[in-house]
Amino acid sequence: MPSAVTSPERPLRIAVIGAGVSGLSAAWLLGSRHEVTIYEAADRLGGHANTVDAPQPGGEATAVDTGFIVYNEVNYPNLTALFAHLNVPTKHADMSLAVSLDDGEIEYGSHNLASLFARPSSLVRPRFWAMLRDLNRFYRTAPEELPTLDPVISLGEYLHARGYCAAVQEDHLLPMAAAIWSATVAGVREHPAAAFIRFFHNHDLLRFLGRRTWRTVSGGSRAYVARLAETFRGEIRTGCGVASVRRTADGVLVRDVHGQTQAFDHVVIGAHAPQALRMLEDPSAEEQAILGAFRYTPNVAVLHGDRSLMPRRRLAWASWNHIGWRADPASGSVTYWMNKLQGLRRSTPLFLTLNPHKAPDPATVIRTEHYDHPHYDARSMAAQKQLWPLQGARRTWFCGAYFGSGFHEDGLQAGLAVAEQLGGVRRPWEVADESGRIFLADPAPVEAVEAV
Repeated sequence: MPSAVTSPERPLRIAVIGAGVSGLSAAWLLGSRHEVTIYEAADRLGGHANTVDAPQPGGEATAVDTGFIVYNEVNYPNLTALFAHLNVPTKHADMSLAVSLDDGEIEYGSHNLASLFARPSSLVRPRFWAMLRDLNRFYRTAPEELPTLDPVISLGEYLHARGYCAAVQEDHLLPMAAAIWSATVAGVREHPAAAFIRFFHNHDLLRFLGRRTWRTVSGGSRAYVARLAETFRGEIRTGCGVASVRRTADGVLVRDVHGQTQAFDHVVIGAHAPQALRMLEDPSAEEQAILGAFRYTPNVAVLHGDRSLMPRRRLAWASWNHIGWRADPASGSVTYWMNKLQGLRRSTPLFLTLNPHKAPDPATVIRTEHYDHPHYDARSMAAQKQLWPLQGARRTWFCGAYFGSGFHEDGLQAGLAVAEQLGGVRRPWEVADESGRIFLADPAPVEAVEAV
């Protein structure tokens, strides 16, 4: 990877804005050598690593995740190494999928043959068999097209041009993609086809059987956040968002929402791209163009116990459940059956629904959370390749999951790489292709500065 831009004899004073996985990992690694202050607008650390204690009648509360939930050891090498380094316990996660469309008119699960034919009439429906036939074709031929596929063509355009039937698009591929990227079926059609196919290929999803084993953090993702915080050498300011970042000839001035201003040598902004851009008092033309290329989709996540937001047929229930209507591709939702997904020991069902198509029974609602997820299109995918040259210009650094596919490993890779290039530090593990999910390059040239 490119070498560090500074190797100061004395520690630098560094502000890290945002304590999701990207900012928190950058701060944690930088803190081993430098004086680091974390600014976090929320009253907790972790960002999308957000564990909730769900009460249950006559029993202990259940720790359940509402944002980051699962990972696998092949595609998340740094996260796996981080968990091992921190001695974070993990366990198997079930990754079965169910699709229920038009109030159960089309309904099936993926975990066994009984769930696949949860609606018995599927056995004699030509549409169902057309879906399976074209799905097999997609699995077989899509990876072969990657080397020559136009990176600008959208998933919707690709599927139409290749003559894929409506059944495989509407009943499987688009619902599955919408569930993975926390998007609508309409929105995921804009996703670049090459990026979609590459992600599925890299994650071993282009097959019916023998897929990778996924895992989840025992006791919830807050366990790893707590261990990072325990071993962090620096100052943590929660409930302290940042109002503005001003770059000067001598350093960086960070003003928080309480009106306090503090000087630093460098700033690392681990927030969503639009948030990062808004913080900068005088963004450069390059920062405006590149950070401004990223859009985000707001999502509401409701933790509840209402079974009516699951597939109609109990036999079809899976860990991931897409509920939608073919006539309205912008209205679908995904419900995670957390008992099955995280292997929870609980007497009553616990569901997490993203953007519920109807309000769950209020009596069953435990918590409502709000998250933003990157919305990828050709413009944002092109901007990803231009992000790294921004690093270090005017002592400003950026990191976040938007540097990659929007997942935990992407944010972690960006945070660790920023820390290494800025601070002359090194992550305490070695993994193959350690920054393979983001686009690294040499950072902008900056002067080595003494501590303020």
